[in-house]
Amino acid sequence: QLNMAKKKEAFLKEFKEGPLLFRPTYKFDLYSDVYDTSEKKRKPAWTDRILWKVKNLSEDESKEGELPKEENPISVTLNNYISHMDYGISDHKPVTGTFKLEMKPLVSDALVVLNAEGEWSAEHDVLIRYSAVPEFPSSAWDWIGLFQVNFRHVKDYVTYAWVEDDEISYNRDSKQVYMSASEIPETGGEFLLCYYSNNLQSIVGISEPFQV
Repeated sequence: QLNMAKKKEAFLKEFKEGPLLFRPTYKFDLYSDVYDTSEKKRKPAWTDRILWKVKNLSEDESKEGELPKEENPISVTLNNYISHMDYGISDHKPVTGTFKLEMKPLVSDALVVLNAEGEWSAEHDVLIRYSAVPEFPSSAWDWIGLFQVNFRHVKDYVTYAWVEDDEISYNRDSKQVYMSASEIPETGGEFLLCYYSNNLQSIVGISEPFQV
């Protein structure tokens, strides 16, 4: 029935599903793995399904020239698709799927290039030099964060510097900002710098890892 509907209904045609390598998940007698023994004796069916679709962003965005038409920045791979026969509180058996999601960068080159200058330690203020591409939409609310190399979220910063408030020098090619020694971790370790753009709501530049 689902396969027939996918052929007829336009909104279903682009949805994908993994192979049905498990038994039909409906209809069971409660608290058992025995199919319906009631008077109706319903025919077993795969009524519990997981379908997915990746929205083709390139079709929407290519009108504004933001993304190439031929490449979708998101890809999804199904790792497993299984039923759980040990659950018996319903006449259905639950189904789960595990997916791998890959997101490709929207730009191949960093909009901002960052460098940690000199030796970094908690004994003195430290310096950051950065440069941005000419068309970069900078903001007074942009900031540069100090992160451990294994950070997982933009809010995982150890400390940060405002690109305008903490600026100490600039020229045509680059700008320089400082971070206070009091904010640098005394324990040291391996860190990196990230430039956060308020206008783009995203990290747009990451430095090479360095030691503190």
